[in-house]
Amino acid sequence: MNTIAECRGVSFSYGRHPVLSDISFCLSPGITGLLGVNGAGKSTLIRLLATLRRPSSGSVEVAGQDVTARAGSIEARRYLGYLPQSFEVMNFSTVEANVEYAAWAHGVDEQNVRAVTLETLKAVGLDELAKRRVRTLSGGQRQRLGIACATAHKPELLLLDEPTVGVDPLQRDALRGMIAELGKSSAILLSTHLVEDVARLADRVLIMDCGRLVFDGSVDDLVAKVPTAVDRTVAIETAFRMMAS
Repeated sequence: MNTIAECRGVSFSYGRHPVLSDISFCLSPGITGLLGVNGAGKSTLIRLLATLRRPSSGSVEVAGQDVTARAGSIEARRYLGYLPQSFEVMNFSTVEANVEYAAWAHGVDEQNVRAVTLETLKAVGLDELAKRRVRTLSGGQRQRLGIACATAHKPELLLLDEPTVGVDPLQRDALRGMIAELGKSSAILLSTHLVEDVARLADRVLIMDCGRLVFDGSVDDLVAKVPTAVDRTVAIETAFRMMAS
């Protein structure tokens, strides 16, 4: 399967404090869940893939671009979308204006920005709210707007950090449906504390512990580690707890 992103022997430190150690994996189209306790290094790994940090050693490639080099990181941003756990939007402006700006900033041709914005808003179910001010949106609507801004340019790699946290169950189901649809054409790395997100969405899972990758395999392989579990979500959570500190 086509490789969209790859980490090879990646390590990262904040000063003398090591955060990541010898991380290697590839991402292809589909949804990969990223699990780990707080402090495991998940957000740092995502920031490296998002070109916001450079590894202390090893290499990171996105869409064939070496993002450890300035020119490579600039080019790679055309092919990736990133939604951090806390993100900023223009609250004073409209929903559609936010997506138009995001599309333009990600390199969509100016003459295509309007059409791309309308298509994206429809895909995330915000087309009827296009003229609304962002400050009036609910939490779930705001999350959908964040995904719209991150995907308007149709990225090959989509990095999502806790996209379903803080929304009610119905909104969470809607967000999961959107993410599942996006995973049909993009490589998605989904960092989450909600094991149910992985059970419902992912085909593959990465588990991090103390800055190291301790599991890289299919969700079915992870579930098989707990053969006595009667529920898929419980099996994933149990296996995760066995591997994490």
